[in-house]
Amino acid sequence: MRVGVPSEVKRDEYRVAITEAGVRELVARGHEVLIERGAGQGSAIADSAYAAVGAQIVDTAHQIWAEAELICKVKEPIESEYELLGIHPGQVLFTYLHLAASKSCTEALLEAGNTAIAYETVRLASGQLPLLTPMSEVAGRMATMQGATHLMRSGGGRGILISGVPGTQRAKVTVLGAGVAGFAAATMAVGLGAQVTILDRSLERLKQVDEHFNGRVQTLAASTHVIEREVLEADLVIGAVLVVGERAPKLVTNAMVKQMKPGSVLVDISVDQGGCFEDTRPTTHSDPVFEVHGSLFYCVANMPGAVPITSTQALSNATLPYALSLADHGWKNACKADHALAEGVNIVEGVVTSKPVASAHGLTHTEFGSLLAR
Repeated sequence: MRVGVPSEVKRDEYRVAITEAGVRELVARGHEVLIERGAGQGSAIADSAYAAVGAQIVDTAHQIWAEAELICKVKEPIESEYELLGIHPGQVLFTYLHLAASKSCTEALLEAGNTAIAYETVRLASGQLPLLTPMSEVAGRMATMQGATHLMRSGGGRGILISGVPGTQRAKVTVLGAGVAGFAAATMAVGLGAQVTILDRSLERLKQVDEHFNGRVQTLAASTHVIEREVLEADLVIGAVLVVGERAPKLVTNAMVKQMKPGSVLVDISVDQGGCFEDTRPTTHSDPVFEVHGSLFYCVANMPGAVPITSTQALSNATLPYALSLADHGWKNACKADHALAEGVNIVEGVVTSKPVASAHGLTHTEFGSLLAR
């Protein structure tokens, strides 16, 4: 199979979908790998390094999209890429998609006739999300780091040192969601010496968190009343809510923010799925924050892109086995053999196979199993 890896064009995105090690594995199995010139530069991977393990370096994204049967990316296609989607009939796109939060991207993929497999909805029988986990771990740690930076007066915030010093109060950090990202955020916040509270609807998950932190984190069952109380008391709120494949629920309202401490900071890791704060709107690393009622919102939609060497290695480690399966067997056979991969299929040749995506945009849903049987 011919596998194509274009450069990422989303603003401030420096990751690339594959490392030299991944290229070497694909080539060793008889596949061709096309890499757009300069695609790995942001992740410190030179074209010569890709070429040394058998990749073909091509000059344009158009050539990648026109010739490859499988496209591996990091982020969802943006508007400037929509015209490229339908160039190669039957093409498979394997990347983060977050389609429930983007009607325009959904419509573009449907019109193009691609088969689109989303990293973030590949799901094991245990419920784990193996391709989302590494980036959630990065984003969770970064959320606390960025929150701590912006809590400083120079960062636009209240002027609080997250750890405090002897004789002063530590910052109060409230984490909404105890999944991978929320857990990572809490871990970093505890390590920095903050006063940490984590909320989740799952009592079983809260029990696991409590046991892990040995009482160093306050765990609370999430409810509207408790969320409001904790948000109003917080210096830093980190939104880490995930409903797989769906838009994130709005847990922090504009009215709540209006009552928060001046200079408090809110970091929304859920922004890719629409965000869990009412006032969330995507921002970039170049322009990461905006103010609402005197509080500072950090809503960068590709947080791991700021640490591309770490992120690219972690992401490629996770995605490579699935990419190899898709290349070796074709998407249908690969999905028949692997239920987790099948869970990642959101769109097939003009029809929506993901219920959350169909529901989000009022589209017709087609059961994926019926398409595999064709």
